[in-house]
Amino acid sequence: MNIIAWIVLGLLAGALAKAVYPGYQGGGILSTIILGIVGSFIGGTLFTLLQTGTLQLTSTSLSIPGLFVGVIGAIIAIYLWGLFKSSSRA
Repeated sequence: MNIIAWIVLGLLAGALAKAVYPGYQGGGILSTIILGIVGSFIGGTLFTLLQTGTLQLTSTSLSIPGLFVGVIGAIIAIYLWGLFKSSSRA
């Protein structure tokens, strides 16, 4: 059941992050889900780091605060992907 929750959270967080982040990101529904899942892990890890001071790979849960943290993580992932793409063109 966790996999289905990750997919739903990934779709919601990825879609909201793409809507909030300026510019065109491209990609379809699968890339949006993957972006949201990666963002969930990035956001959950950063949130745990800020709360406890330890670096642990954690994901957010399927809840309103978890969705908020997942969207923030997905925005960070979009930004990092843009940096990676622009540096590979040079």
